[in-house]
Amino acid sequence: MKKLAAAGVQYGHQTRKWNPKMAPYIYGAHNGIYIIDLKKTVTKIEEAYLKLKEIVTAGGKVLFVGTKKQVQELVKVESLRSGSFYINNRWLGGTLTNFKTILGRIRYLKDLETQEADGTLEQLPKKEVSSLRKLKEKLLKNLEGIKEMRRVPQAVFVVDPMIDHNAVSESKKLGIPVFGIIDTNADPDLVDYPIPGNDDAVGSVRMILQVMADAIVESKGGFTEVAYIKEDEFLDRYAAMKAETRAATDSARTSSFAARVETAPVAEEAKIEVKTETSVKKEKTTRSAKAEQEKTETEE
Repeated sequence: MKKLAAAGVQYGHQTRKWNPKMAPYIYGAHNGIYIIDLKKTVTKIEEAYLKLKEIVTAGGKVLFVGTKKQVQELVKVESLRSGSFYINNRWLGGTLTNFKTILGRIRYLKDLETQEADGTLEQLPKKEVSSLRKLKEKLLKNLEGIKEMRRVPQAVFVVDPMIDHNAVSESKKLGIPVFGIIDTNADPDLVDYPIPGNDDAVGSVRMILQVMADAIVESKGGFTEVAYIKEDEFLDRYAAMKAETRAATDSARTSSFAARVETAPVAEEAKIEVKTETSVKKEKTTRSAKAEQEKTETEE
């Protein structure tokens, strides 16, 4: 809960913009802003986490959807980390319900990439090349995250079900379970696994995405970054990491100090020898000059 609070997951929308169905998930209000009950959020995160693990363990694939500007990069990063598919620019109508057509566009995109790579594209007239490159960039922008998707996913996670309602609608038509962040202005019935939380703040979205990606990573035998690590285990890991870092730093400092100790006396001796030799020469020169002066005075 402390991690969620630090990320700002508890901050909802203004009290005048709310959905009554979210009442069970609201703790209260402060300065005209609804505060989400993080205990309820934790419970819903646990449900979503376990379900995602179950789906992926059974061989299912997950599609992450988030087209809002501030979450586009987050969606891409966590999808790639967990080996999932993603759409973070624009949801093309029929992405799931007319997947055969989408597969055709993906094949065409790959053909264009191949032609550009092997130089075939350069053999065409310049105007046509320019037009095809623009088309390729447009297709890549919308299809990059699902280029390797051979069939519809077995789960869809939507950052903002109100913004990307088409993704939710198509998933439900095909009976694909939908997971999503539900803010205080949204309808929790929109998705199958609602997670009450702030769907606008980058920190909040990042935290929830990381946890969901961790569920996928863990089901594949990987190590989680945020969840599901109990507080004492997390502190143990953190302490071990700090100890390891400190040991490495101490070792580096010791090696550096040892090197200085070995070289310092030699350098100092050299300085002393140079200094002594110089002093002797200077002293001899001074004595010689003084003797010459005394001799001159005596002759006079």
